[in-house]
Amino acid sequence: MFYKDPWAALAWLEAAFGFARSMVVRDAEGRLVHAEMRFGDCYIIVDSEWADYVTSPASVSGKNTQSVYVRLKDSIDAHCEHGRAAGADMIQEPTDQLYGERQYRARDPEGHVWTFTQTILSVPREEAERLGDVQIEGWHR
Repeated sequence: MFYKDPWAALAWLEAAFGFARSMVVRDAEGRLVHAEMRFGDCYIIVDSEWADYVTSPASVSGKNTQSVYVRLKDSIDAHCEHGRAAGADMIQEPTDQLYGERQYRARDPEGHVWTFTQTILSVPREEAERLGDVQIEGWHR
């Protein structure tokens, strides 16, 4: 995840979404060179706009070329409210999905889109295909 202000991003991701810093590397001038943040068993890398081919959505009119998808074990509605209280821009309120997930989407202060999801019901692939009128190869259940 590339940010114009990676130090602010680290603090905000901790406060809003519950990520924890696991590594922070600074150069001789104190600039962030590399940072890792953990959330459960997963981690993300937070960095600055260090080259002309990496950028924050804040530098390109809020456009995203990716989205981070985080699966929560429980308490998705409380997680959403915590993010909202910290200033996350909710672009999709917590909603039950036909494939058995409850999820919400939020933008962080620089425009990255985050999807948080929680499994609420085990739905067989065939049922998800029928309900969504789609064909699915593979299945995560």
